[in-house]
Amino acid sequence: MPIQSAGILMYRNTDLIEVLLVHPGGPFFAKKDLGNWSIPKGIYTSEEDALDAAKREFREETGTDIDGDFIPLSPIKLRSGKEVKAWAFEGDMDPLTLVSNTFEMEWPPRSGKLQTFPEVDRAEWFTLDIARKKINERQSAFLDELEKIVR
Repeated sequence: MPIQSAGILMYRNTDLIEVLLVHPGGPFFAKKDLGNWSIPKGIYTSEEDALDAAKREFREETGTDIDGDFIPLSPIKLRSGKEVKAWAFEGDMDPLTLVSNTFEMEWPPRSGKLQTFPEVDRAEWFTLDIARKKINERQSAFLDELEKIVR
């Protein structure tokens, strides 16, 4: 069975549809931008409800609890083979309030030194046109589906 991930595509609909994307933390992504942003998401086990996992991951990666109406989106498959289930959620949060969980890794490589990095180093609101350039190319299907639902 492929690894499964679940996430939330938060959006707000004012004059334009905007989506909240997160940028991965750590040294490998520090200078990477286009194609490296994502919806807040993470791995879950078959014993866990996917939507509950998506809400948990959103909280872990942004520091924000969410509740309300969630719109299921069609699952996608990443190049790695991981399946991602996602839900759209109309909401709002200030990216400056981002508080992410952390991970440890040896850095610099082969130095023997463990360093702690945030799993997500920033979040931003993007219009759909800009988000399509920023998001991982496979996840852009979520944006296309959201646009059809909201319009």
